[in-house]
Amino acid sequence: MLSLLNTFFLPLRGLGLVFSPGLRRYVILPLLVNVLVFALTAWIGAHYFAQFIDWALPQESWWHYLEWLLWPLFVLAYLLLAFYGFTIVANLIASPFNGILAARVEEKLTGRLPPDSPTGIMAEILPAISGEIGKLWYFIKWAVPVLILMVIPGINVVGSALWLLLGFWFLALEYMDYPMGNHHLKPKEQRQRLRRHPFRAWAFGAGANLLMMIPVVNLAAMPASVAGATRWWLEDYSGKEN
Repeated sequence: MLSLLNTFFLPLRGLGLVFSPGLRRYVILPLLVNVLVFALTAWIGAHYFAQFIDWALPQESWWHYLEWLLWPLFVLAYLLLAFYGFTIVANLIASPFNGILAARVEEKLTGRLPPDSPTGIMAEILPAISGEIGKLWYFIKWAVPVLILMVIPGINVVGSALWLLLGFWFLALEYMDYPMGNHHLKPKEQRQRLRRHPFRAWAFGAGANLLMMIPVVNLAAMPASVAGATRWWLEDYSGKEN
């Protein structure tokens, strides 16, 4: 239980880390990206929120009487849907900066950079965007069947719960990719390592998601989660073959 709590709070600990001396300059551009993308996401999300709730809990359905119980679940699922869209777009744009940030966080915590760590933005653009597209494709393959469950009456409650877990898992993969990638772990190897501790991966994703839902703080959720993932890598994965 303590390990789950520790993993859950890693993104929050990363928030303090990224604004410490020596790291702030690596956060400025990703922060600006977040501001622009989040503003657009918030506008779209607010515009379609009422339609989503009416669709998920129609007045004529028998489970409308359980609205007081199901409403929070569907609201959370909707927020996650919006925030994952925000995360995908923001990370796609800021991905070249995130690998460098993870390397610099590791240097601050250990006193040394990862071997062959990224040092320049231009050299990182194509590999970083390619990696983000790969993660997006992985997410889509799992998201489509879960979203189908969410549109089937009576089963959409289960679909919404699965969507939460999938979202937390995706956030763990998204941010652990940067420190693991700096140590030459391929996406398949990254997933294999995280699968050995799925509850901790869900806990980390839940912590990252919490940061995304806190006004103002959510603008720094991406670099904070990168820093938290780097700390997690150093504490539990670095130097371990299995």
